[in-house]
Amino acid sequence: MTTLRGFGVDIVREREIARKVQTAIERFYGIDHTADVSDFITHGAGREQLIVRAAHDGCVEMRLELPRIDDDLDGVCQIIEGVSHFVYVATRATQDRTTTALELEIQAEVDKYVILAGDLETLDVDRSALLRTRLYERVTFSNADLEERYRIANDAALRFTRRLERTHVAERRYSALRNELHAFFACGQEDKLRRAA
Repeated sequence: MTTLRGFGVDIVREREIARKVQTAIERFYGIDHTADVSDFITHGAGREQLIVRAAHDGCVEMRLELPRIDDDLDGVCQIIEGVSHFVYVATRATQDRTTTALELEIQAEVDKYVILAGDLETLDVDRSALLRTRLYERVTFSNADLEERYRIANDAALRFTRRLERTHVAERRYSALRNELHAFFACGQEDKLRRAA
């Protein structure tokens, strides 16, 4: 597939993908739409990152930097991660709740599974296991400074989705699967780590 570069073509495509991911996350978790992620996207030189700062008026300011994305799993995952971070911070801000960098990474790892699994009502063990393997078992960490955080988040998501696969997907308990994913989204870092143990 040929990707056009320049004149804003690539960023338009990434913004459209980001909007679709945001809509999917908000619908799945039943979250109110607070802002359009595409209005906050800029291109950065490295991997995706959400820049967050508290403004002097008490508001939260955000910018989502996305690299120029190739059409591969890693590129799609970077968009999902960035949008997950954006939605999570925006949701927590409207609830007057704080979050940690590790909490953001854990949730983003789980959101990759949720988005890429597609319709959870038709998810079977084989597809779940393949997705889990691709997302969490065949990874490398390119940022040595943040490797520990990424490794902890990756391992937590691996354990959590493996447990969901055994207890809910294998038994076709899709309502329980959805409820557990919703509860995971709502809880903080320590509870996320506990649920993933």
